Amino acid sequence: MEKSKAFLELTQEESDRVSSLDFLPIPTGAEFSLYECYALRGIRVDRLESDRVFCTFKVPPRLTNREGKLAAGAIANLIDAVGAGCVNIGGHPVNVSVDMSISFHSSAKIDDELEIIGQVLGKKGGYSGTSVLVKNKATGELIAEGRHSLFGKYASKM
Repeated sequence: MEKSKAFLELTQEESDRVSSLDFLPIPTGAEFSLYECYALRGIRVDRLESDRVFCTFKVPPRLTNREGKLAAGAIANLIDAVGAGCVNIGGHPVNVSVDMSISFHSSAKIDDELEIIGQVLGKKGGYSGTSVLVKNKATGELIAEGRHSLFGKYASKM
């Protein structure tokens, strides 16, 4: 129990790092949240195709673990957001994630630029499947790949 407690306790440096995070106030009525400001800020959509989304993302210090590598949870957030972005239809409610499967192949460090490619694998009714690749843009090394399934029920147009 003591080893677990010691592992979870922050060092003074880690505590100072968290305390130094600067968040701008979110305007009343804004369509984004603290989650989006913290976890997704910095993602850039470079190109859209009918069934694919190409994005870039520079790894910020706020999303790294104690070893200075992009945290697994941050990678999962990126895969979730890009996968959902592949199937989102403007003016409709956002689809709900049903399942995600992620294979972690490598890691990314602070200031690494990542290339994130999301692709629609198929749709049947309200169910959609996507594939998302996360690569180091400079080296081409595969960081992670994810399969993401989503469900969205849209009102009939009739």
